[in-house]
Amino acid sequence: MRVMAALAAVAVTIAVTGVTAQAPPDRVPVVVELFTSEGCSSCPPADALLTRLGSEQPVPGALILPLGLHVTYWDQLGWKDPASLALATSRQQDYGRVFGEDRVYTPQAVIDGREEIVGSNEAAVRRAIAAAAARPHARVSLSASLSGPDTIVATVGVTGVPPEVKEKLRTLLLVTEDGLTTIVKRGENGGRTLHHDAVVRRLSTKTEIGLQKDWRRDRLRVIAIVQGEQSQRIYGAAAAPIQ
Repeated sequence: MRVMAALAAVAVTIAVTGVTAQAPPDRVPVVVELFTSEGCSSCPPADALLTRLGSEQPVPGALILPLGLHVTYWDQLGWKDPASLALATSRQQDYGRVFGEDRVYTPQAVIDGREEIVGSNEAAVRRAIAAAAARPHARVSLSASLSGPDTIVATVGVTGVPPEVKEKLRTLLLVTEDGLTTIVKRGENGGRTLHHDAVVRRLSTKTEIGLQKDWRRDRLRVIAIVQGEQSQRIYGAAAAPIQ
């Protein structure tokens, strides 16, 4: 189902260094963003695919960084997704300004900010990941640690931006949580038990990120994305557990 959405955008520029976590040298980080909702009956197969992509890493040469972005515009249609995030809706609308306003729907997969695909189309998603991994990427290093019980402090370094990149870049930090389960009581998925991984809990403009007490700390990780402000293309990314 295609549903239009419009909210404000968010961006952050970070350029700091420190203890780092990097991808294996033979694999290029590729970001797969899935715009989804528990209110959408077409979304569970795409959610399952996102889980497989992250756990199985099936595309040679790619280190797939999955992001499950649960949008808000389904929340008024019978079931409020407990993982829905206004900034997920905003981010999808940013992509809509690139791909076209009619290309805002669920389930939608966006690969490295360059290509959008129906999120359950596994063959097309894999092809887009392989194509993204073949492109030059910046090198992104990342570390994240707890500062007190409810705050993450992240450190990001960016080097080797491809010389053909001429636009201004921004760096975004996202916190994801794996292993979520919901018993859906109403809406298109009423009566189903849904499972999710890589659910985006925070999309932050800061290096210090607050956490909610009910998030499982052992299931969280941080993703850093280097993205063009105009094109929305992703030129580099990294992931790190919380130390």
